[in-house]
Amino acid sequence: MVLAVDIGNTNIVMGCFESDRILFVERLSTNQQSTALEYAIMLKNILEIHSIDMSDFRGGIISSVVPSVTLTMKEAMERLIKKRIMVVGPGIKTGLKINLDNPAQLGSDRVADAVAAINLYPVPIIMIDMGTATTISVIDKEKNFIGGMIIPGLRTSLDSLSGKASQLPFISLVPPKKVIGTNTIDCMKSGIIHSNAASIDGVIERIENELGEKCTVVSTGGVAKIIVPYCKQTGFKQLQMPKMERFYCFQSFVMVQSYVQSKTFT
Repeated sequence: MVLAVDIGNTNIVMGCFESDRILFVERLSTNQQSTALEYAIMLKNILEIHSIDMSDFRGGIISSVVPSVTLTMKEAMERLIKKRIMVVGPGIKTGLKINLDNPAQLGSDRVADAVAAINLYPVPIIMIDMGTATTISVIDKEKNFIGGMIIPGLRTSLDSLSGKASQLPFISLVPPKKVIGTNTIDCMKSGIIHSNAASIDGVIERIENELGEKCTVVSTGGVAKIIVPYCKQTGFKQLQMPKMERFYCFQSFVMVQSYVQSKTFT
């Protein structure tokens, strides 16, 4: 049994899998001020809720885009399950060839996205992860990671707009009934949702034109379920709840399987 933790800028998604079976998936808020003990207590409580025996763990794996939390969480997991904890990064064999100017700059979240995607879907793939930032990752037909884009996330853009424009309120992301808003809140909702959907459509079209072929388009991330229904692009492989969160665990499952081909947890 393996404990998998995906540390994002806003949320931490944790889960547990045995062989290829996901036992549970839970979500926590990311807090850079939390100590290893505090994270250990949170993890312990979640494991107890799901009646998980900590002596059954072979190890754990972390994918993180928040460096200040990575080592704290690693310490918490080691303290709790007393087994080896892997951190996705340089040195872990994934079967993915990274063709970038500086492969070391590629975030572990995008590596995990790509590894899971090529194990689930036919290549070439455009992988869209919509979180604090919206990342676009492109995997060619030879399963090479060839690049992509990083775009301000929907919530990041909306919070910035409300925070800097004194007359614009902070709003929920409940979709408006029509494109043309007739009040401030509906105008904001329509603008943020439809502009993001149109942006995704345009990016996909431009990437496929540059590659000269159609791609499998896969979406995941916290706001994908809000934006994708408004995209005109057809054939989206959208991973909605709870599948979307299970995808985080599947990323970890694939990474661990790749790793244990040559090594084992100790």
